[in-house]
Parts: sequence; C-alpha cells; structure tokens
Amino acid sequence: MSVLVYLESENKAYKKTANELASYAAELANQLNTEAIGLVINNDQPEIIGGLNQIISVNNEALDTYTAEKFASLISVAFEKSGAQYLVIGSSADSKYLGGLISAKSSSGYIPNVIALPENIDGKTAFKRTVFTNKGYALTTPKTKRCIIGLSKNSFGSVRSDSGSRVESMILDVIDDPVSLISKSTVNGKATIADADIVVSAGRGLKGPENWHLIEELADVLGAATACSKPVSDLGWRPHSEHVGQTGKPVATNLYIAIGISGAIQHLAGINASKIKVVINNDPEAPFFKAADYGIVGDAFTIVPQLIEKLKAFKAENA
Repeated sequence: MSVLVYLESENKAYKKTANELASYAAELANQLNTEAIGLVINNDQPEIIGGLNQIISVNNEALDTYTAEKFASLISVAFEKSGAQYLVIGSSADSKYLGGLISAKSSSGYIPNVIALPENIDGKTAFKRTVFTNKGYALTTPKTKRCIIGLSKNSFGSVRSDSGSRVESMILDVIDDPVSLISKSTVNGKATIADADIVVSAGRGLKGPENWHLIEELADVLGAATACSKPVSDLGWRPHSEHVGQTGKPVATNLYIAIGISGAIQHLAGINASKIKVVINNDPEAPFFKAADYGIVGDAFTIVPQLIEKLKAFKAENA
C-alpha cells in the first residue's frame, strides 16, 4: 500500500505548495515503509520534485480547463490504480472541493486541516488537525481502509531532496461533466493570496482606495500578495477576491502584515494560522495587538513609507 500525493499545477508548473506536500507524503510513506508516488496533471516539468519515489504524469488537453468533477474523477481513478492507502492533497480552495468529491467517488475517508504526521494512540492511527477555525486541535482516526489527507499549508515544511524521481506517463479516461468555466480572474505578475508566503493586508485605516498605492508598493518590495478586511471589500475599495478572514479567504502565510485593521474576531479566525503576524495601527487598544507577534503603534501614512524606504535600501545593499 503506497502513499499517493496530488501536486497542483498552475500554468504548466508546480504550485509553491508542491514541495511541502511531496515532503509530507515522503515522510508518511517512510513511516509506513512503503513508496510515495506523486500525481501531476498537465505539468511541463514533472521531474522537478524531490522526496518521492515515482511521479505519475497525466497530460490531456481536456484538463486544461479545471472543473472539480473532472479532476476528482481522474484523481479517484489514479487513487484506485496506484493501490495507495493514503491520498495526500493540499488545502487550496480547489483541493478542498476535490477532497469531498474524491471521498465519495472512492469510498474513502477525508480528514482536512491536517498539520502533522500521524500518531499511534492505543494501537490506532490518529491525525492531528485544526478545528473551530484554528482555535483548537483534534486527533482523528480514519474509519476506512483508504483515506484522503488534506494537509494545511505551512504546517509541515519542505524537505529538499537531490534524489530524482522516475517519471511515468499514465493515460486515464477523462470523464466529461456538465460544468463549464464561465470566468477566471487572475492578477498577472503578482503573487496570489493562496500561494504567497507573505501577505500585506489593510483595512479602513487607509481611509480610501486612493491610498492603496502604499500597500501595493510595500507588497511589491516584499514580493507579497495584497489583501484587505471585509469592510474594505464591502465598500468597494478592493475586490472581494482580496478579502481575507473567516468569511473570506483563509491564509496561512509565513508573514502577515496588517495595516489599519482593528482585528475583529472574524478576521483573526481567517489569518491566525499565519506564522508571524505584524500589526501597524494608531490605536494601542486595537484587538489585533493581542494576536500579533510584533506591533507598531503609529500612523500608517508615516510608518509604511519609512518601511518601504528601509526595505528598498536593504535590498539594494544585499543585491
């Protein structure tokens, strides 16, 4: 019984999360004394991944446009044909849709929000995962012979490996489905919230959309994605695709910078999985400071330009 891991691709290349997923699958396979197999779909460089024993590469023009039903059908077939005990997937919006569909199609359990390798508790395998929007933890034991593991982003880390994987092509039937893609919004040349290691977010403290150039410039210097609080997207200052929080997009970045955001519980619930949180706010009583690793009390219109200037100077000196 092997371990299969689905590695998402975008623009014919691995997403940033691929190495973490591959590392987790490889370590899980090592625990079970078995092989770790990667599954990639329409990827031009499927051999560039470490820690796996084998990579199955599927290329089919019918899969150039993503639909959950079509991808779930294909991954379910690969799950069956590989004979894997576990299927490891990510925590992106696409993967979360896929988890439930693949579970139903393959009669497998699905454990989302996993943050660690399994533990042996009273002779049973248990996976630690976050619950209640990252406020607590639970140990979950699969009740099915095969199980899908949804790994939370930035929970395990990446293990680099110089060992190559053998790449094998697989021809799988693509099942047509009635769902069609109406539109897909992308931000060219910028990091997306889902894949970014750093997110710079702002709230109503920016006072208006005309001041958002400060956030974009800071994000550009850091190579970060831009985000916003719910009131900002509701006011139309920024698109709803940038709204992070419990009712928006959850983020689990290495660095989250919040500027002019008070820190309502709904916002904190969506970002508290981020490793380091930096808050800039002129209100010393802002709730966000209680959740922050670093806090700066002051005017964003003074602090952010100075921060941009210092970062630019640092990058120039260390170029």
